[in-house]
Amino acid sequence: MKLIHLSDLHIGKRVNEFSMLEDQRYILRQILAITEQEQAQGVLVAGDVYDKPVPSAEAVQVFDDFLTRLAELGVPVFVVSGNHDCAERVAFGARLMSGRGVYLSPVYDGNVAGIPLGDEYGEVVVHLLPYVRPAVVRHIFEEEEAGSYQDAVRIAVSHIEMDPDKRNVLVAHQFVTGASRCESEEILVGGLDNVDVSVFDPFDYVALGHIHSPQHVGRETVRYCGTPLKYSFSEAGQEKSVTVVELGEKGQVKIRTVPLRPLRDMRQIRGTYLELTALCSYKDTDTKDYIQAVLTDEEDVPDGLKKLRVIYPNLMRLEYDNQRTRVSQEILGACGVEKKSELELFEEFYELQNNQPFSGKQREFVEQLIQKIQER
Repeated sequence: MKLIHLSDLHIGKRVNEFSMLEDQRYILRQILAITEQEQAQGVLVAGDVYDKPVPSAEAVQVFDDFLTRLAELGVPVFVVSGNHDCAERVAFGARLMSGRGVYLSPVYDGNVAGIPLGDEYGEVVVHLLPYVRPAVVRHIFEEEEAGSYQDAVRIAVSHIEMDPDKRNVLVAHQFVTGASRCESEEILVGGLDNVDVSVFDPFDYVALGHIHSPQHVGRETVRYCGTPLKYSFSEAGQEKSVTVVELGEKGQVKIRTVPLRPLRDMRQIRGTYLELTALCSYKDTDTKDYIQAVLTDEEDVPDGLKKLRVIYPNLMRLEYDNQRTRVSQEILGACGVEKKSELELFEEFYELQNNQPFSGKQREFVEQLIQKIQER
């Protein structure tokens, strides 16, 4: 049984005010091609289908096209809602769409139905567990104490009916303790959403969503596949991929990844303003990538972001790495202010803010400016 594991599509997401919809359409078409090439027998989507609980019409259309194409290929798809999704919206039409092999997790009510798939080794049962919060589980199972996310997921899993002799796959969206996070993820203070990996011991493979970097936690078969696209510059060095899971006989699971090639990469460039403007003319051919530029000039470049976007149209962020930004000095109270001139005070303030003294031209300009103010 060969399954494709996806998660955290975040359709409709904006990164630094740039819409990712075109990139998401492109990467989903690539995933469809991989699914067809691999002759997969199922696709698992482990939550955060959309970036917002109320997605835009365009975002819904993108996901609708993806599901429709999978149905046309005859590949069953299994979808759970994540913490960014509205569970009710994701579940809409679930009973109707199941007839076309599109299985959507219902709003969690304590029941997690298993959907069977068959191959030469018997049945593989896919269980869909949407993102669960302690309050929801406490409301359903009043006799059990669900004081934490750990308790909530443990209780939810304990009520899943399964045959241990069959191969059982869980699709879920939770944070498992020990997983490495990225900047683009939603974090609960103090790790309140942590779940221990032992909760998932009964399953042959656990297809997780919520963490944006591909990785396993504990055993190899409890896995985050990561996002199909980079959504923060902390992910710039990653290679995004889809996870291919092959289930043989009970206890035999093979896992591999297939790289994804985005429409536009996300990367960082670094140097002085002159170096970055010269870079594109002889070396940097991928000027349409999403860029974070780090300027090392000691002086700020007026309208630097606007000027660099002429060369790099998808420049998302401009930062400086120089004496001013490397060291942060504390500005103390005004001791002895009455004994210093306006120029001396302003010069001290400038040096504290920028970690370097006035240049001769700056001193002359400020001196003239103070003189004009005093004359008025």
